[in-house]
Amino acid sequence: MHLDKLHNWNLTPGEAIALQKQLAQQLIDDHPLDLAAIRLVAGVDVSVKDNVSQAAVVVLSFPELQVIETVTARQPTPFPYIPGLLSFREGPVLVDAFEQLTQEPDVFIFDGMGRAHPRRIGIAAHMGLWLKKPTIGCGKTHLVGRFVAPAASKGSYSPLTDRGETLGVVLRTRDNVKPVYISVGHLAELTTSIELVLRCTTKYRLPDPIRAAHNAAGKFER
Repeated sequence: MHLDKLHNWNLTPGEAIALQKQLAQQLIDDHPLDLAAIRLVAGVDVSVKDNVSQAAVVVLSFPELQVIETVTARQPTPFPYIPGLLSFREGPVLVDAFEQLTQEPDVFIFDGMGRAHPRRIGIAAHMGLWLKKPTIGCGKTHLVGRFVAPAASKGSYSPLTDRGETLGVVLRTRDNVKPVYISVGHLAELTTSIELVLRCTTKYRLPDPIRAAHNAAGKFER
């Protein structure tokens, strides 16, 4: 899969924040997903061990959710851990992984945030601009915004809001388990993103594509 270079990754934290504010203006977050047309969904995750980052992208068929392709990439972690600047820590190795794909996914689901971010550009949103494909953020932990806990049943959700703006939803993917935080990245829309995440979730809390990517990214073989 070919990606056009969007910007340089070698930035200071201050430069990175300025770039985020600029890029956030380019995001499209009102584009409904055509779920009937989706054939391939990718899960995306990055693991870090001993200051080495390993990215994994796992492509699954949809709606069957069978693994079609798995790619990984590894490189020294280039950026310090700073809340809100995750994409500058994970972006370079993700680009390496995306460029290895022989299958071109219709949608990418990230283990991380989309618009649910202090500057409205989490990892899923930022990398969506690189990919020029629909992206969705599915975070495991709360980053920003207020919410009321959703009902305990699968499919229940409540708005995630910040300063009068709806950033996403807090979604229950299984009965009586902790929710996840869903937000649009780029070239998607919230209602259809929620539906896709639920259709991609079978036995576990996390959608199958993200679970597969998480497992692949965590395998640091010698």
